[in-house]
Amino acid sequence: MRQVVIPRYGPPDVLEVRDAPEPVVKPGTVRIRVKAAGINFSDLLARQGLYPGSPKPPAVVGYEVAGERDDGEKVVALTKFGGQSEIVVVPEAFVFPLPRHWSFEEGAAFPVVYLTAHHMLTRVAGARKGESVLVHAAAGGVGLAVAELGRLFGLRVIGLASAGKHEILRSYGVEPLDARDPEWPRAVRELAPDGVDIVLDAVGGDSWRYGYNLLAPVGRLVCYGAQQLSTGRGRNLLRTAWNVVRWPRFGLIGMMSQNRAVLGVNIGNLWDRTEILRPQVETLLRYAAERKIRPRVDRVFKFDEAAAAHQYIHERRNVGKVILAP
Repeated sequence: MRQVVIPRYGPPDVLEVRDAPEPVVKPGTVRIRVKAAGINFSDLLARQGLYPGSPKPPAVVGYEVAGERDDGEKVVALTKFGGQSEIVVVPEAFVFPLPRHWSFEEGAAFPVVYLTAHHMLTRVAGARKGESVLVHAAAGGVGLAVAELGRLFGLRVIGLASAGKHEILRSYGVEPLDARDPEWPRAVRELAPDGVDIVLDAVGGDSWRYGYNLLAPVGRLVCYGAQQLSTGRGRNLLRTAWNVVRWPRFGLIGMMSQNRAVLGVNIGNLWDRTEILRPQVETLLRYAAERKIRPRVDRVFKFDEAAAAHQYIHERRNVGKVILAP
């Protein structure tokens, strides 16, 4: 079988497609012939050697796939690494039926971003009807999932994205603001003079500081990524270290005085907590069956085009998910 391999840390061009032995099926696991595999920003960070916990090169990453089981059933599945392969073997607990009206590409675009959005809103931030949510990278996979779930939960969603993506965000019910405007915190304050209830931020650095300062009383800043670590296509450890040193430090006394909270989310580190993740996926699939949510696939690349797919995401060109197809 073929896999997209990170042979060494570096820019997108280091990615290779290699042959590998088929994985062995063990009791309690399911073999899936992959038709589509999702790409997440964490995959780009892993390629640069900037994602904690990712396997060391040579490595195959990828958290989500859609395909067919040996019995022919169409499924979506969560994979903690190894998903960008023609065949995967995963625990039965992380395999779910593909919604009948979805394509394989839509199925591969579903698990990580919708699970992340749902977990942040319901389990971590405890969003309540009528509350406001500010989400960064609003036109990305997680951002659009937040928009769909926000509409479902009765939330006001304010989204930061480049101006060219604003029309699409409005179609999702999002109030868009220009992420490239250095005065975006002021623009948020104009839309929400009393502050926002929830900030969802995968950028990191100064963005976390600005988001914290924009919180209303009892507001929650949820940090679920650190895209600022990736300052380019390659790996610059000195610049990365400098950025981390400058990141904000939140004091408990200050949070108590201001009645604000800072929370962290890394879905990958909950992979063994099926009692937390599986019920949420099942809830989301119920929404899918009711046609209340549907992933937006921006573009599909072949395995041989994996480097171009990574570069496409680095350039922030996607609206929705980018998918790899064997």
